[in-house]
Amino acid sequence: MGEAVYAAQCAACHGANLEGEANWKERRDDGTYRAPPHDESGHTWHHGDSYILDRIRNGNAGLDPQMQQASNMIAYKDILSEEEIMAVLAYIKSQWPDDIRAMQAQRE
Repeated sequence: MGEAVYAAQCAACHGANLEGEANWKERRDDGTYRAPPHDESGHTWHHGDSYILDRIRNGNAGLDPQMQQASNMIAYKDILSEEEIMAVLAYIKSQWPDDIRAMQAQRE
């Protein structure tokens, strides 16, 4: 389920292969950040599950562009079920190498 939900809801911004938006480290003209990769080249694994799940549920859209986390990420809490949200996170994590998964597991 996670791969299908990711493909339908996340891949347009974060990439079909979790590669993120081009130039993802650069801010857009409006000050917001681009969609980061969710593969091991990005920073998703630097965060614990609770933080990642909060970003999926509540997004970052509408935050002050001066804030470090400001992006166009919408909230999915009213779009996806909790089961789908958990499945997306499980899918993303399943794509990481073992060492990255082990380091991320210690982030909570």
